[in-house]
Amino acid sequence: MSSLSLRVSAVAIFLAASLIAQDDTIKVDVDLVNVLCTVRGKNNALIGGLEKGDFHLFEDGKEQEIKYFTRETDLPLTIGLLVDVSGSQERLIDTERRAASQFFRSVLRPKDLAFLISFGKDSELLQDSTSSPKLLEDGLKELRLNANVGGLQPGPVPSQQNQAGTVLWDAVYLAANERLKSEAGRKVIVVITDGVDTGSRETREQAIREAQLADAVVYSIYYVDPGAYGGGGFVFGGGGGEGDLKKMSDETGGHVLKVDRKNSLDDIFKEIQEEMRSQYAIAYTPTNPKKDGTFRKLDFKMSNKDYKVQARKGYYAVAN
Repeated sequence: MSSLSLRVSAVAIFLAASLIAQDDTIKVDVDLVNVLCTVRGKNNALIGGLEKGDFHLFEDGKEQEIKYFTRETDLPLTIGLLVDVSGSQERLIDTERRAASQFFRSVLRPKDLAFLISFGKDSELLQDSTSSPKLLEDGLKELRLNANVGGLQPGPVPSQQNQAGTVLWDAVYLAANERLKSEAGRKVIVVITDGVDTGSRETREQAIREAQLADAVVYSIYYVDPGAYGGGGFVFGGGGGEGDLKKMSDETGGHVLKVDRKNSLDDIFKEIQEEMRSQYAIAYTPTNPKKDGTFRKLDFKMSNKDYKVQARKGYYAVAN
């Protein structure tokens, strides 16, 4: 069973544990698909206070019976913050460091965890999973330009030597595979980058798949220093940009947030924090029990047609 499709959430355990057999053995249905989602109305405002009956969930076009439903404001949260420190981001690092420090202090609760990875030519784990904002702040102090030609970084999350570029997809892949797949509860990857990847071994599709297998939602913060690209856009070399970030975030249930004159990085972090505290958790046992490795498409329909659900597009039905 995969960590994505069959992981038992804390709420599912709590509810299922109430079903005690006569021999006092706790029987828990672990064959569950767990989906985190948020709901927005016509004005794009987050909608709270919904009930299970407001949601209709479909897998490959077939409606599924929702077994467990809860508002996830208090379930444990693991956040991976991935910061682009390639040459194009050099002048943004100080702002990222300050805003991220405030974000961690605001969002983390005692049962939550966060880790920090920087990526340029290589990926480096600056702080492993911790609930300490102080340790994360110390890790943020280590953010520095990583644009030199060189070999493997000595950190615990290395990536293959690259002759050029920014290993964005490698960083997402490694965060999902090495740091989040084994975690329980809600899992979020926040990436600060201009979306350009010019050196990863992994592809965008492989990074998305790994995030889906880890049951991780990806929020992309699109942060561009126009001066790094001659003052007028930036798509060059290996390409990329906002479109690639949108694809990755949409597929995993997140979205792209853009830093611009109207929205500062602090504003963006506050929006992500609000959204993570306004999630609904849904779990169901799929009517198709086969673990054949295929991708199962998920779709929501709401009783109120004015409401729009933001959730991952599907999961891979793989055996553990």
